[in-house]
Amino acid sequence: MTALTVPARPEQDAGLRPLPWRRMAWVTWRQHRIALAGAATLLGGLALYAWLTGLQIHRDYTAAVACHPASSGACGALAGYFISDWQGAQIISVVLQAVPALIGAFIGAPVLAREMETGTFRYAWTQGFGRSRWTLAKLVPLAVVVAAAAGAFSVLMSWYYQPFLAGRLQFGGSPVPLDAGLFDLRGVAFAAWTLAAFAIGALAGMLSRRVVPAIVATLAAYTGLALAAGLYLRQHYMTPLVVKNADAPGSAWTISQVWYAKGGQPVGQDVLAQVLQGAPQLGGGKGGIPQQDPDVNQYLVQHGYTLWTTYQPGSRFWPFQWIEGGWLLALSVLLIAATVWLVRRRAA
Repeated sequence: MTALTVPARPEQDAGLRPLPWRRMAWVTWRQHRIALAGAATLLGGLALYAWLTGLQIHRDYTAAVACHPASSGACGALAGYFISDWQGAQIISVVLQAVPALIGAFIGAPVLAREMETGTFRYAWTQGFGRSRWTLAKLVPLAVVVAAAAGAFSVLMSWYYQPFLAGRLQFGGSPVPLDAGLFDLRGVAFAAWTLAAFAIGALAGMLSRRVVPAIVATLAAYTGLALAAGLYLRQHYMTPLVVKNADAPGSAWTISQVWYAKGGQPVGQDVLAQVLQGAPQLGGGKGGIPQQDPDVNQYLVQHGYTLWTTYQPGSRFWPFQWIEGGWLLALSVLLIAATVWLVRRRAA
């Protein structure tokens, strides 16, 4: 049997002189430079758009808030122009939600899956790499690069959204720091989610040993994790605050608003609509469903109903960022460690 047909063993290359990490990193770069160039093109294009658009947003915002007196018609018109012109600029957050998933699917998933699918890993292990060193040399540099690029991009997005988060110009749909569609694009969360997506892709590639199934599995697993974090997990990072018969502060993330009757049991919209029939001028919407406005709330409170609002204050943005970044980093390390273990135990 030739050297290329003998099954590789964990200690097969023990007698070979190990290659320096620098050489191994160079090999990783040569193998994956096209994928990295694609990611750089994607992030670079989005960054250019955000930079050029952000400059105009900041310019218009500065002009609107610097106008005096603020109560004048001219200043009101200037603020109105800013709101109408840039209300749609927040749509970029929808596009950016997919970036970590794409990086995990098209950079993380093929890293090991392609080698396993083509069988080239057997040759690599005869060159003094070793299973663990080979896996780490492929995963760690790529993970660092994509996480660093995402971190730099999140700084740009924080600058881009600054006028919308400042609270100087109030308009419908204005984002708050803990908004589900914006929170994971700023601070350390975007880099942490990108790193987690890459680690998920690497593990999926090792489990499936096929590129296409690994890509599909990565997209599905990342989507499930992101939805679980945004819908269920994030709101419990710290104990939420509760306020009675009042709305949450403007910068807060409102988790729930529930009306309770005198006996302490929650009531639904149908019961509230019946109560408001006594004051038809306050009823609104189809079927008399009450609208959430101060007059309606005051009327319901006067009739013995209590509104409890549960929220997370906007001041918790950075504690939430570090909590989310911490558990995502721990998850990424765990996934990469599991991938290395699988390479040692299952690759043949």
